[in-house]
Amino acid sequence: MQKELWLLPVGALALLTFFVLLQIPIRRFYAGFIGKVSPDDFKFGESTNVPQWVSIANRNYMNLLEMPLLFYLICLIQYLTEAIDPLNFQLAWIYVGFRFLHSLIHLTYNNVIHRLTIFAASNFVLFGIWANYFWKFLGVIF
Repeated sequence: MQKELWLLPVGALALLTFFVLLQIPIRRFYAGFIGKVSPDDFKFGESTNVPQWVSIANRNYMNLLEMPLLFYLICLIQYLTEAIDPLNFQLAWIYVGFRFLHSLIHLTYNNVIHRLTIFAASNFVLFGIWANYFWKFLGVIF
């Protein structure tokens, strides 16, 4: 396995993040065009006048900048250390899949139980990637 392959799941998650970022102005402008919000509703962030379907894109974007930071870091570590681990590579793609699913749920029907289940599963996978990497790393040291 080539070390450059580690950049593929990183790129896929970054692409999702940019897609969600693009949803923020699209939803805000659309809400403005149909008269649901005014520019003053965004003067100090988002006021309580902003409909949930508009503000949810911003919340999802923030989600994609929180825990995925640890994902980006472990992928970069594995890339730099040339860690060739097919299990972690598969887990990385599973993590990205869960994050895509989480965003899909969050931005569409937003069922909290479904969203929480996928979010928790993604975090367990991310923990597994870290644990597997350091388990093997410690094995090399000792």
